Amino acid sequence: MRDIARRLQAGADHVAAGLLAAMFATFIFQVLARYVFLRFYPGLEIGWTVEFSMTLWLWVVLWGAAFCLPETSHVRFDLFYQAAGRRTRRMMALVAALVIIAGFAAALPATWDYITFYKIKKSAILKWRLDYVFGIYALFAAAIIGRYIWRAARIVRGQAPGEDDTDNSAEILANGGGRL
Repeated sequence: MRDIARRLQAGADHVAAGLLAAMFATFIFQVLARYVFLRFYPGLEIGWTVEFSMTLWLWVVLWGAAFCLPETSHVRFDLFYQAAGRRTRRMMALVAALVIIAGFAAALPATWDYITFYKIKKSAILKWRLDYVFGIYALFAAAIIGRYIWRAARIVRGQAPGEDDTDNSAEILANGGGRL
């Protein structure tokens, strides 16, 4: 099971890396086009590069937050959590997981309606259907719900709440900010 999880994680990381590489290549093309190609081909249209980069940025941020970032990389305010004892931390982690599940689950139907509404609109330059562009948010929301259901189940079964059970920021920084 861990081997499958490791492969899925590697695949998700490769997708994120591919999205970032495509965004970087588009940016480099945009710079070259603006300062080199437009001198020779003044009618060259490069507006698509901005729209393409923005779409890739949206996708890489939501994809990365859903599938690539470990718990410790998500923004959190844990002043009270770190000051609490182990048992209180477990309860706080469980309540937080349930609130996140409830919030995302409650918003999911309206989110889906809004995304599917966008099938009638297209992006300005590339003419992509906007439901495809913003569909990544539905995947993000579903992944967050699944991630926190898994987290809540682990807490209920008596396992540690996860990487944030103790303050390991020094270890994370020592390891270059990556996974432990």
